[in-house]
Parts: sequence; C-alpha cells; structure tokens
Amino acid sequence: MNGYVLWLTGGTGVLALVFAILAVGRIGAMEVKIERVKELSEIVHRGAMTFLYREYKALIPFVLLVGALLAWKASFPLAVSFVFGAFCSALAGFLGMRVATRANGNTAYAATAGMNQALQVAFTGGVVMGMFVVGIGILGVVLAYWLYGDPNIITGFGFGASSIALFARVGGGIYTKAADMGADLVGKVEAGIPEDDPRNPAVIADNVGDNVGDIAGMGADLFESYVNSIIAAMALGVVAFGPTGAAYPLLLAGSGIVSAVLGTFFVRVKEGGDPQFALRKGTIATGLFMMIGAFLVTRALFGDIALFWSVLGGVILGVAIGYVTEFYTSIGSKPVRQIAESAATGHATNILSGISVGMMSTAIPVLLICAAVLIGYKFGGLYGIACSAVGMLSITGMTLSVDAYGPIADNAGGIAQMSQLPPSVRQITDRLDAVGNTTAAIGKGLAIGSAALTALALFATYATAVRLDHIDLNDPMVMAGLFIGGMLPFLFSSMAIMAVGRAAQSMIDEVRRQFREITGLMEGSAQPEYERCVDISTAAALKEMLVPGLMAVVAPIAVGLLLGPGALGGLLGGSIITGVMLAIFMANAGGAWDNAKKYIEEGHFGGKGTPSHAAAVVGDTVGDPFKDTAGPSLNILIKLMSVIAVVLAPLL
Repeated sequence: MNGYVLWLTGGTGVLALVFAILAVGRIGAMEVKIERVKELSEIVHRGAMTFLYREYKALIPFVLLVGALLAWKASFPLAVSFVFGAFCSALAGFLGMRVATRANGNTAYAATAGMNQALQVAFTGGVVMGMFVVGIGILGVVLAYWLYGDPNIITGFGFGASSIALFARVGGGIYTKAADMGADLVGKVEAGIPEDDPRNPAVIADNVGDNVGDIAGMGADLFESYVNSIIAAMALGVVAFGPTGAAYPLLLAGSGIVSAVLGTFFVRVKEGGDPQFALRKGTIATGLFMMIGAFLVTRALFGDIALFWSVLGGVILGVAIGYVTEFYTSIGSKPVRQIAESAATGHATNILSGISVGMMSTAIPVLLICAAVLIGYKFGGLYGIACSAVGMLSITGMTLSVDAYGPIADNAGGIAQMSQLPPSVRQITDRLDAVGNTTAAIGKGLAIGSAALTALALFATYATAVRLDHIDLNDPMVMAGLFIGGMLPFLFSSMAIMAVGRAAQSMIDEVRRQFREITGLMEGSAQPEYERCVDISTAAALKEMLVPGLMAVVAPIAVGLLLGPGALGGLLGGSIITGVMLAIFMANAGGAWDNAKKYIEEGHFGGKGTPSHAAAVVGDTVGDPFKDTAGPSLNILIKLMSVIAVVLAPLL
C-alpha cells in the first residue's frame, strides 16, 4: 500500500478528532445559570463516570490475560494489536460519554431559549461521541497497519474492540434497565407519580443508565462494527486485489468522515420546525457526500465503478432498514397503534401484540440484507460483501451523532422536570426526546444490519484463512457446530434478560424501602437516597456482565479446537442466522412497546392513569431488556465470535 493512502486516511481521522475537540469546546464554553440544573447534571455525570471507571477497572485483568494468551499461543504482534484495540474502544467511550453527560444539563438550559438552541446543544454532544469513535477507530487501524503491514495481524485490533464492546453493551444494558424498571414499576405504577419525578429514588440511576447504555454502549457497538468491517475488507482485499484492495476500504472510511463533518452543518431547525427533519437532513446530506466520494475513489483506484455498486448497496441497506425500523416503532405508526389498542384489553394482549409485531418486523430487513449480499457479491465477490459493510458504516460519524443525541435529549427532559423548569421548556425537551426515541430505534436497526454484513465479511475472512470453500451439511461435525451456533444467541439473550431481572428486583426492593421508610418523601419534603440506587445498578451490572461475556469468548474457541474448522464454520453460520433475526425481533418489539406506552400517555385510549396505561407500562418494561440489553448485545456477539474465529484460524 502506498504511504500516501495511510497519511490521507490518517488525516481524516485527525479531522474527526479536531472537529470533536471543537465541539467539546462549545459544550464547555456554555454557562448554565440555573443552579438546580447544574447540580443535577453533575450528579448524573458523576454517576456515569463512576460506572465507567469501575467497568474498565474490572475489564483490565481480562484484557491482559487474553493478550498474554495471544502472545503465547499466536504471536506477540497479534497480542499488541488486541490490547491496542481494547484501549482505543475504551478511550472512545470514555471521551464521548464524559462530554455527553455534560451536555444533558446544557440542553435543558438551552431549551429555555428555544427549540433550535436546545437541538444544537444536544446534537453537538452527540457529535463528540460520533467523531471520537470514527477518529480514534480509523487512526487505530491505520497505526496498526503501519506497524505490521498485515491485515491478518490487525484482526487482533478488532478482537480487542469487540471484547470491550460486548462487556460495555451488556453491562450498560443491565445497568440502565434495572434502574428503568425500578423507576417505572414502583414510581409510575405503584406510587402513581410522573416520570422523572424527583421524589423517585431511582430517577438519577435511570438518567445515568441512559448514558452508560445508549451512549457508551452504542458507541462501543458501532466502534467495533466500524473497525471490523474495515479490517475484514482489507484482509479480503489483499487476496483479491493486492495492496489496492487493502487501500480501498481505508479511503472509503476516510470519505465517510469528511462527509459526516460536512453533514453536521445541515442540522438546523427554525422555531416551530421539525427537529426530526433537521436530523434526517444532516444524515441524507452525509450519505450523498459519501456517494460522491465513493464513486471518485472507486474510479481512481480500479478504473471502473463495479465495486461502487457494492458500496451503494450497503448504504441503501442501512437507510432502508432505518425506515423499516421507524415504521414498526415510531409513535403513531400502525403497528404501534395496534399495540396501544391491545392494551385496553389487558396486559396479556398487550404483550402478545408486541411479540407479534417484533416477529413480523424481521421479514423485510432480512430480505434487504439478502439483497445487499447478492448485490455485493455480484459486483465484487466476497470482497464486494465486505465493501457493502464498509459503505454502510462509513457514515458512522453522523449516524452515531444522531443516535447519541437521543439519550442527551432524554436526560435533558428529566433534568428539566426535576428542576421544575417552566412547562414550555419541558414541551421542547419532550419533543426532542420523542425524536430521540425514533433516532435510537433507527440506530439500533443500522447496528443490526451492519452486524449482519460485518459478520458475513469476517466469516469470509475466516473461510479464506482455513481454506473452507464450502459448508457440508452431511458432515456431522458441521451439523453439530451449526446447531450450537444457532443456540448460542438464545442462551446469551436468556442470560442477559435474567441478569436484568435480578438487578431490577434489587432496585425495586430499594425503591419500595425508601418510599416506605423515608418520612415526607411522597410529600416532597424529604430527599430520596439517589446514591443507593446508583450503587445497586453499578454493582449488579458489573457482576452480571461477566458470564455472558466470557461465554461469547469461550464457545467459538472450544468448538474450533475440539471439533475442527468445519464445525466452527457451522457455528458462525448458525449464530449469524439466529442472532440477526433475534436481534431485530427484540429491538423492534421493545421499541414498539415503548412508543405504544407514549402514544397512550398522549391521551389516546384513555391516557395516563387508566388500565390501558398500566398494561402499556408493563409491556414497555418487558421490552426494555429486549431493546436495550439483549437485542443490541447480539450484534456484538455474532461479530465477536466471528473475529475470534479469524484470530484462531492459524491454530486450526
């Protein structure tokens, strides 16, 4: 690969970091003049950062142990690459969440001046996360390639990123849903107080959870998808086209960073305008800029535009899955109205309706993934499929900025409520939060689609490395691996959901205790013990994340070493098929239950305080670990097992 490619791509990574640092400066320069807003923002910030410190501290022994094993059994460069990937993933999450938690209170205060001001602050906080992820990600890949010059070595970088991502997603998901369930089931249903009411002991833990789950967790998720798609495409590209094939995905990623920076300038809204249109406008602009860049890069490197169509297929898949997700989960859509209507006849019908919507929502995304795979293969073979994944994830800088905006707006609404700001402020933050629910659902859809393509690209890399040119279903070892792989997403999801249930029970007991024992709490004359609830969620998340995370690492290693490369290929195939569909089902069912509850709270089917609302709250509570813990974690599970297989390939 020519040195100018590394310098040019590295330069786009530096551009992303500079843009992120400028956004940090804008957030830091803003003065919040309401003391209660500053106080609550600081409490949430401190709780989120404490969790992150403790999580990373718990993961250091794991990273060092795996690094030592890789140095012993594989190679020292691979071990260094693994540790470096884990460090970069943790650094991106730390920097992004540090600023995002500062932006929460700033957004609430900015809402006192109007819609556009609040949108700009919330989106700027999201931009910090988005740009740090792509900047650190691309610079990490470039540096690892510059050091070793071998895509097969830098798969260790992706392994490190995936390991941190899985624990961050599972741990963050357990934290946020334990707090959310405690706040909802006891506060809203039993005590009958509003959401984000300062009398609720779990309300601060709930706000902290939004950050550790939906900002740090999603950031880690897309970080590892982003770098693994590039690494897989580089590894396949070297085989197909030599150094040019390794350069192409790097230049695509660099084009995406420039496009995302330009796209941020399109996110503007007039007073009374639609913030969702403003965010969508920025995303569309980024996609268009990216298409122009991809066309020029493809033509310059290959002399034709065949691979451009593979990249275009990936981008269109990402957009299409986003719109399908929006249809099944947005407030006012037909499926969400059906779930809300079913709540009128009780809890059971509400649960059944949500499950059926989630199952139905798998059909179109799976067909879209099939189309993208076929288009990618037609114009570039296995390398074309990998380039489709890079194309979809090339605009991660923008899509993650939009996604991270959601929890910032949500927290701003909570802080506005607890600070007793004027109703006009809460009206603005509620509108931004409603848009954030949709952007979060779209972000999860994009993450699932990208996981499918990235896992397929990593599978192709593994198959090439072990010379596995076909999967023979007549081979009993392959069949055993296939069934084990198909089972693992269900076992993993069960562990994650049960972990949420156990953590939530501790939270519910604590919230009930405080309501029962703290005199004057319900009357508002006494303060709840917020720190107790924050500590319960933190301790439970760190304890419960270990077993599911370790299972994801151990299972492919055990199958590969005991049953052979064919069985491991079967395991990867089975896990991709069931994992993708289970992830789509749970993410969309959970999102639809959530917005069905909000649809009732807007005044439909009786509104708040009715039996319909109580049933909808239960549905939303069931859906919480679906959409925020198990479902998103499956994206990382299938990619982590695939990248472990690639790393393990030389030993097979």
